Parts: sequence; structure tokens; C-alpha cells
Amino acid sequence: MKKIFLILAVAILALPLSAEQPAKSAKAKKEVKVSKKWNHEQVVELITKVNNYWQANNKPEVRAFWDNAAYHTGNMEVYKLLKDPKMLDYTLRWAEHNDWTGATEANPAKWKYKPYGEGKDHVLFGDWQICFQTYIDLYNIEAAKGNAAASEYMVKRAKEVMHYEAYSEPTDYWWWSDALYMVMPVMTKMYKLTGDVKYLDKLYDNLQTTDEIMLDKETNLYFRDGKYVYPKHKSANGKKDFWARGDGWVLAGLAKVLQDMPKDYKHYQFFVDKFQKLAKAVAEIQQPEGYWTRSMMDPGHAPGPETSGTAFFTYGMLWGVNNGYLAKKDYKKVIDRAWTYLTKTAVQPDGKVGYVQPIGERAIPGQTVDANSQANFGVGAMLLAACEYDRYLEGK
Repeated sequence: MKKIFLILAVAILALPLSAEQPAKSAKAKKEVKVSKKWNHEQVVELITKVNNYWQANNKPEVRAFWDNAAYHTGNMEVYKLLKDPKMLDYTLRWAEHNDWTGATEANPAKWKYKPYGEGKDHVLFGDWQICFQTYIDLYNIEAAKGNAAASEYMVKRAKEVMHYEAYSEPTDYWWWSDALYMVMPVMTKMYKLTGDVKYLDKLYDNLQTTDEIMLDKETNLYFRDGKYVYPKHKSANGKKDFWARGDGWVLAGLAKVLQDMPKDYKHYQFFVDKFQKLAKAVAEIQQPEGYWTRSMMDPGHAPGPETSGTAFFTYGMLWGVNNGYLAKKDYKKVIDRAWTYLTKTAVQPDGKVGYVQPIGERAIPGQTVDANSQANFGVGAMLLAACEYDRYLEGK
């Protein structure tokens, strides 16, 4: 009988690891020591240091493409929290420089959304639409002062482009994960701006198609796009290759959608469920040092920390806890570890946000990502996380 039990024990140990096992294995390593307790003043000091460093070293007169626009979604969150007119002025200068537009082609017959393109005719391409998030926010600030009619020019192009898209037939506009941050929040902001539920319906329809292209139903994580779906594509060690920044875009985008979506909307619960499932999946594969590796389920594919994905995840989870969508008891340790990484490793003494993977679409083995690796979108992600962390502390 003892021999039988011994054989069974050996057989069980020889079974392949489950999909959740990497998270359990990672947690077995030495975890990062959680940093000091923070207060409001310290978080504000951090936010100010990070944002001042970026603005002092980067002029606002740059194009309205996704990377710059992603920074401004973070800067607008800083303004919302601190009401610092200097922050608002920086974003206003950017919007005015771009004449409140994204891609500029006037003729809708020439508008494109695929394949990838940065030209003026890619009007329907999400990388040229994220700017509308900030234009609408700026308009709302003026409208609240009673200047709605005089400020209509701020959202004229956004209305023109997004109305066309909302009432168009295609649903495959968002064929890569980044688009879910770039455009989903534009749809909910357009709904609030116009009261037209068609924007919410189009959001739902488009996301259904996106899910068909690149949602992995086993893990509830998103592949970056159809090229990376398993087993057609595998990580260096033969695993599913989920790109951290790609899933960061999705979780952060869903948080922004739920922030503006009415709770009585017919598909509201669909978005709640998706947000909660994705947050859970992400939390389970955090590295013990607090960050997420670029290939989330294969740390050996591109080892080491990465800030943009980690910051977007941190923002999404903080927002979920702060707004009652995620239980604090389930996410506190994850948030503590992530915040410790962001503040002790990612943010440098001078305010630079380091360890940001350069512009790309996948985890690249051997690519250098270090303390000097910075990018506008990484700063934006850090600002989003920090502002939400302040609300987390304050219980707002």
C-alpha cells in the first residue's frame, strides 16, 4: 500500500503546472518590502515632482498622436486633483497647437482606420482619436463656467469624427489592444456630451468584435492583436505571450469607461464583469517585486521591471477599489507592492519616470529597459496611478 501511495505522489508532482501556477511560483520568491506609509502631502509632492520634470524638459507644442495624448490624459487627472492652472495651461497649449483635431483629412470618403498609419487620412484610427478625451475634458471645464457656446470649437472635430464612426457599419475599428484605452473612453465621454446612447451601443458592438479577435477566454487577458494569439504565436518559452502595456491599456480603458457609463445602461454589467475578470487575472501574475514583466506569463521572455504596464494596472486597480468595483481586501497587497515599485524604483530622484518600454507592440527579448528609459505615455500612466493613489489614501 505504501508503494502505491508513493507512486501516486510522484505522479501528482509530475503533472504539468496549471495556468495559475506562475503567479503562485512568483509569490514564493522574496517579495518586495512595502515602502513607508504615505500621506496626501507626500503623494502631491511626488505628482508635482514627476510632472514638473516632464514639463520642464518637453514643450507642449507637439502633435496630437497617441503617445503625446496619453500623457495629457494623466496631466488632466493632475489638474482635476490639484487645480493647478499651470498644468491646465500646458495642455491647453498642446490642444491649441493641434487646432483641436487629430488626423486632419476633411473628406470622410478618404478616412481610414487600418492598417496602421500616421497620416492625415487615418482619421478613424484610434491613435488619432485619444486626443478627443482631453479636448472634451477641456470643453467641459469651460462649459462649467457658462462658456459652452463660445467653446464649441473645442469639440467640433471630435463630434464630427465620432458621430461618423458611431453611425458607421464596421465594428472592427479596435483591432489592437491599445485602442481600448485610446477610444473606449472617447465613446463614453461623447455620450455624456451629447446624450446620444448610440455611442454606448457602438462601444459595445466594437468591443464584441475586439473580443473575437484577441481575447483569451481561458485567462481573461488580451493578446496585443490577432498576430499574437496562441498558439499561432508563443513566447520565448512556449507560453501565451500577453504584453503588459497592452493589457494595461485595456484595464485602464475599462476603468475610464465605467467612470462615465450610466449604471442603467443595458450593457453596463457586461463592462463591470469584464473589468473585474481582467483585474483578477492581472493581479494573479504580478511579480513579487511589484511590477509586471513585459511578457506577463513568461517572465523569462524579457526579464525585469516595466513601468507603463505596471502603472496602468495600478491605476485600474486603485480606481476599482476606490469606486467599489474591487474589494480592498483582495487587492491591497497587490496595490502596495505595485506602488512600492513605482515610487522606489520607477521614479528617479529628479522626477524622471524610468523603466518604460519604448514604443512597440510586444515584449522583445534583450531590449534594454532601464532607469533612463522614459516616455510621455509612461509619465501619463504614472500620473494616473498617483492621482488615484491619493484618492485611495483619502478615501475619496
